[in-house]
Amino acid sequence: MRRVLLLILLCLALPLAVSASSVDIQSAGGTITALASGLSLSGDVITSYGGIGGSNLGTVTFSTGPFVTGGPSAPGTIGLGGTFTITLNASAPGGPGVVFTGTFVSGTWSQPGGPGATHPFTFTAFVTGTGNSSVSISEITMNGTIGPNGNIVGGSGDIILSTTPVPEPGTLGLLGTGLVGLGGLLRRRIFKG
Repeated sequence: MRRVLLLILLCLALPLAVSASSVDIQSAGGTITALASGLSLSGDVITSYGGIGGSNLGTVTFSTGPFVTGGPSAPGTIGLGGTFTITLNASAPGGPGVVFTGTFVSGTWSQPGGPGATHPFTFTAFVTGTGNSSVSISEITMNGTIGPNGNIVGGSGDIILSTTPVPEPGTLGLLGTGLVGLGGLLRRRIFKG
């Protein structure tokens, strides 16, 4: 009976080992271009990658799909498509090179007041793609102030990207065979007892 309890505890612990933690990326600066055809970001510098800080660890660039509702100077939603790329320098763990490439699944944009003056903005989106480790859905959140030329002004225009790695097929296979073995052991005990 003790073995059965230990196997049950092991099976309960395995899913915790399978799910990996997220990687947070913060970047600052850059220029947002907001047109009816969508948003784009260039010149954004990574200042933190997976808890390691630096003044320039790489870049984040993106271009979204077109606006489905709203537009550049009004709250709206962004359609599917576009690209999202994270490139690290040699000073960042996992660099140098492109560590994530994806495409937009959805997004919302708000820039009250329109172009011309300095206005607050909020951009939240979901991206699906792959990186140097398998990645499922990633969330991007940007809050800050955008100037008349599209530059993110002040220190509040940071991106936080959370990437959640997908469990490896081998790990899931190991979990599956363990559950089958546990089922066989329980079956034997039930029919024996």
